[in-house]
Amino acid sequence: MAIAAATVIVPLGILFFISGLVVNFIQAVCFVLIRPLSKKTYRKINRVVAELLWLQLVWLVDWWAGVKINVFADNESFNLMGKEHALLLPNHRSDIDWLVGWVLAQRSGCLGSSIAVMKKSSKFLPVIGWSMWFSEYLFLERSWAKDENTIKAGLQRLRDYPQPFWLALFVEGTRFTQAKLVAAQEYATSQGLPIPRNVLIPRTKGFVSAVSHMRSFVPAIYDITVAIPKSSPSPTMLRLFKGQSSVVHVHIKRCLMKELPEMDEAVAQWCKDLFMEKDKLLDKHRAEDTFSDQPLQDIGRPAKPLLVVCSWACIVGYGALKFLQRSSLLSSWRGIALSAFILAIVTFLMQILILFTQSERSTPAKVAAGKPRMTGRVQQQ
Repeated sequence: MAIAAATVIVPLGILFFISGLVVNFIQAVCFVLIRPLSKKTYRKINRVVAELLWLQLVWLVDWWAGVKINVFADNESFNLMGKEHALLLPNHRSDIDWLVGWVLAQRSGCLGSSIAVMKKSSKFLPVIGWSMWFSEYLFLERSWAKDENTIKAGLQRLRDYPQPFWLALFVEGTRFTQAKLVAAQEYATSQGLPIPRNVLIPRTKGFVSAVSHMRSFVPAIYDITVAIPKSSPSPTMLRLFKGQSSVVHVHIKRCLMKELPEMDEAVAQWCKDLFMEKDKLLDKHRAEDTFSDQPLQDIGRPAKPLLVVCSWACIVGYGALKFLQRSSLLSSWRGIALSAFILAIVTFLMQILILFTQSERSTPAKVAAGKPRMTGRVQQQ
């Protein structure tokens, strides 16, 4: 991490981690004291508390970096967003797809009830991973023998969710890179499958399981396609922290769950066909630099994330000032050394968060020789 970037990232990191630990503490107390008595009440409280953390990252996108997210969707689909349970099927194009999803969820009013299927290591990330665990994210090990029951149990828990929720499932299993695309193309050639150009081959077991368990209480699937215009640099967490803007195009198509086939094999093929359509749609986007088949929707830039960050900054800043006045922490070499150690820890944690989101460092999903194996991931980060 460059020194110039650290001067920005470290203060933001301190604010995020201190406020995040407060959020985690409140979540833990509610989990122990309220959830055993009323899961519905716990979920309603956790929805609000989790937003106090997630909104800081939405602020990072909206107000600090000024990322422009253009949403292309028909009016009916756009107006229903956040008003119904939905299974989201995005492609995994950039390092911050999960953050783009959070921005859309915030605009739709369901940020605190947005859930994703993530790899198991995500829940060990300090603050953000812990908050995801309290918010009932699904964490998988990328082993279907172990993950099948995890998915089933996690989806069954959502049956009585009190507010509209979104569940994001990244069926490609890993983030898109050119190296992974080449591997997917080689696999498609060897199996006689359509050769992708802009997406990876979906792993459909998790999707089939999700449809099987959610068909009765989730009315819609949102087919979400993310693309970066040619004129815009690809957004990354490091660029966001530096305040560097980007443009992201998001195409949304609503599909009715009841219209999916009944047989598992047909559901799997439906998912594969969907990603072939995504591939064609992204070909068209590369040619036109826009999604011209749907109207552009105005998602605005609400002040709520800014107000939350300003409030946290005042609370944390006031608390830190009072602590320094009473403890005389910086009046001795021991105190200065402790302060430097804390700053080093925050810097290290922010570095982990940035590296965790980088597509070049994401773990590729393994593909069996006979047929693809699904793993889901997550906003995720």
